[in-house]
Amino acid sequence: MSRNDPARRLLPRSATTLRAVFGNRNVASMLFVGFASGLPLALSSGTLQAWLTVRGATLGEIGLATLIGQAYVFKFLWAPLLDRVELPGLASRLGRRRSWLLPLQALLALVLGAMGWVGIPDAAAAPHWLGPLAGYLSPGQARLLPVVLLAVVLAFVSASQDTVIDAYRTDLLPPEQRGAGAAVVVLGYRLGMVVSGGLALWLAAQWLGWRGMYALMGGLMALSMLPTLWAPREPASLPAPATLRAAVLEPAREFFGRPQAVALLVTIVLYKLGDAFAGALSTTFLIRGAGYGPAEVGLVYKTMGLLSTIVGALLGGAWLARLGLWRSLLVFGVAQGLSNLAYWGLAVLPPSLTLMAGAVGVENFTSGMGTAAFVAFLSALCDVRYSATQFALLSALSAVGRVYVGPLSGYMVERMGWPGFYLFSVASALPGLLMLVLLRRTIEQRDTRPAGTV
Repeated sequence: MSRNDPARRLLPRSATTLRAVFGNRNVASMLFVGFASGLPLALSSGTLQAWLTVRGATLGEIGLATLIGQAYVFKFLWAPLLDRVELPGLASRLGRRRSWLLPLQALLALVLGAMGWVGIPDAAAAPHWLGPLAGYLSPGQARLLPVVLLAVVLAFVSASQDTVIDAYRTDLLPPEQRGAGAAVVVLGYRLGMVVSGGLALWLAAQWLGWRGMYALMGGLMALSMLPTLWAPREPASLPAPATLRAAVLEPAREFFGRPQAVALLVTIVLYKLGDAFAGALSTTFLIRGAGYGPAEVGLVYKTMGLLSTIVGALLGGAWLARLGLWRSLLVFGVAQGLSNLAYWGLAVLPPSLTLMAGAVGVENFTSGMGTAAFVAFLSALCDVRYSATQFALLSALSAVGRVYVGPLSGYMVERMGWPGFYLFSVASALPGLLMLVLLRRTIEQRDTRPAGTV
């Protein structure tokens, strides 16, 4: 369709913007790498916990299994290796990032297949290969150990894949495509979590059994390698650090050598703080505080929340291309802060499914917009020479609020009540917005850098 075609002029402006932003190979490839990133997560956490529960694991054993996901928190420790080391042969054909991505996806497929093949046996007998270690385990623990060990490997490889994907997106996308890329990654990630979460549980219960389901997920992970081969190569001009020492030390030295580096780190912690408070006890609030039943919450909260987040992320990515990074962060930050008033409304009004659907939809929609802008912000802050290490560090820092507001939120609800707590969550968004105002010039300078520069 030509620029002067009358049919083009009849298209809504928003539709034209969406088409221009998302209709390219760079951004489209983000859907597939996002799916590959989201698929393994539940299989080493929620879905695995369901399998352990069905197979008779104790609450203590299931509680210990939650530690499997620590690799996602500490992935920055080995991120310098992924920045420094180039795999011989593959790097020359696929580029620096995809040469890591392809074998990591193959390994994920193998680990998932192995979990399906090993399974959790019925008999509480220690596997023969445990040797003397079996004497320190109960029969039940020994029965679970093979699958749990494979899940630890799964989480480690998955966290490594996430690090490479973040670096690949940062290296590949120019500033004008960062918002769209972040939005499409969020979409693919959410779809991957749906497949390995709710759909996987249904397949295990109704059709394939647990072992068959994990084998199927391994097959889907293997299929994810095909889009990785199709995805474009990042610019060849981006050099790897010369030494491992440089890969470890230079990312921090480069970042802290910038003006207002500490203020940028504070902004990363604060930007999603109001969102973190709103989501910390949301399920408990809807059931215990607002008076909805678990079935109602499961149906409306999970479904409406997922759909709203996806739509918000996609529209946020499209609008980011027109507004620019700083304006998008500010506008979406204000929206996600004010959206917490919807939960305050649920706390003071009588229960209504319509009200709950609206509140959940608004809160998750604005959160999706804010997430798209925030991921683009982290990408803009990365030096392309060290994008794997710096993004891993910045994303770990961004999780500080989400990790630590939970215990504080429970204490605050006891003191303030639910209405007061959600009013506080609105106020807690203000410091991050203030930091954005103070850092406007710095953020706009990072946003306008040409692709492939540092």
